[in-house]
Amino acid sequence: MKPGLKVGKEESIEVIVTDDMFASFEGEVVHPVYSTVAMTYHMEWVSRKIILPFLESHEEGMGASVQLKHIAASPLGTFVTLKATVIELRDNIVKTNVIATNHLGVIGKGEVVQVILPKETIEKKLIEASI
Repeated sequence: MKPGLKVGKEESIEVIVTDDMFASFEGEVVHPVYSTVAMTYHMEWVSRKIILPFLESHEEGMGASVQLKHIAASPLGTFVTLKATVIELRDNIVKTNVIATNHLGVIGKGEVVQVILPKETIEKKLIEASI
């Protein structure tokens, strides 16, 4: 990784809840609110945005884990802000704390772990996994 990434580095994104983010299974909407699946995706995305400027051309980040607690609902049209903060850097591992909020307050909390690997290593792992 390029130098400069430090504990405390932050990044944020804002999304507007759309119907494709609703809690649904097998195409059937269970609740017309921001789903845990969508929140997980956005937590990974905001955490990825932190590492992107620091990746070397031969490197890529891979998600290793996501832990989250979905605390409150956000209906259609709600603005949701997700803010990630680097809380740990160890070897090739980047851990972020992520908070999701809407106009009423905190709706989710989580941690995302990413592993930075050479693209060649990732390609080898994909080949091994497909055998």
